[in-house]
Amino acid sequence: MYYLGIDLGGTNIAAAAVSEAGEILGRASIPTPRTGAQAVAETMAAAARAAAGDAGLALKDAASVGIGSPGTIDPERGVIQYWSNLDFQNVPLAALLREQLGEEHPIYMENDANAAALGEYAAGAGKGSQSMVAITLGTGVGGGGVFNGKLYTGFNYAGMEVGHFVLEHGGRPCTCGRKGCFEAYCSATALVRRTREMMQANPDSVLWKLVDGDLEKVNGRVPFDGAATGDATAGAVIDEYVEYLGCGVASLVNIFQPEVFCIGGGLSNQGETLMAPVRYILNREDYARNNTHRTRLMRAQLGNDAGIIGAAMLPKFR
Repeated sequence: MYYLGIDLGGTNIAAAAVSEAGEILGRASIPTPRTGAQAVAETMAAAARAAAGDAGLALKDAASVGIGSPGTIDPERGVIQYWSNLDFQNVPLAALLREQLGEEHPIYMENDANAAALGEYAAGAGKGSQSMVAITLGTGVGGGGVFNGKLYTGFNYAGMEVGHFVLEHGGRPCTCGRKGCFEAYCSATALVRRTREMMQANPDSVLWKLVDGDLEKVNGRVPFDGAATGDATAGAVIDEYVEYLGCGVASLVNIFQPEVFCIGGGLSNQGETLMAPVRYILNREDYARNNTHRTRLMRAQLGNDAGIIGAAMLPKFR
């Protein structure tokens, strides 16, 4: 027995055959069509068949199919309520996929950030723990939580939007319409924006050399690379970023006190350069800092596979 997981992205649809232990047995990826929900369902089915074939398994032997999708998801009905990237509104994607597969597989759906958190809990940084909160530092700040072995989504499936708690009242504008959100300070997008601002204010910074004088070449690695050279501007950018990130992590830990707190996304690739100072702040600001049992701060382990493994594992953690 195995599980099929599908990661629906704006660029590609990835599918994988996943073992009961959360190991990927075979995989496939097909570009996401831009021609409507029916075409997306057809492509998802094709990717699922290809992944099963890559693993040398029969599609009919899959125990279930799980979908991780961006947007607002109603997992009970298998509906994408809203996803701006493809302008999906109230799309019954699970039903459309079932028609394409032609099998009687149970089909599960969940928001992609929740699926990624579940993947890390089932087979990555949170494996074996009772509770875990995960954040992803990317274009935005995504998040998810698993408590007592169950994925938490709130009564209306909109819970754990950790990127949109306010870190600084009246602060930087956020895409959600609020000001001062965690995402507005700690996403990779926010780090790039702040790096550019500091570069423009400091024309002698080594950061300019790292991007050949082109602000458009600034990415999340650039300020870390600059700080490693001892550049004061880059160091100031990273110090500020880490303080905000540490504050946000400590606040979430103080609310949930999970056994594991997991940080993923592209910025987590900085490893201990990022994790060590955040851990220092958490040790300073965790309300339970004097307790025998403390939250373990860990870097995500599954990378881009977290979402697809989590999607496959959905029926095990409902």
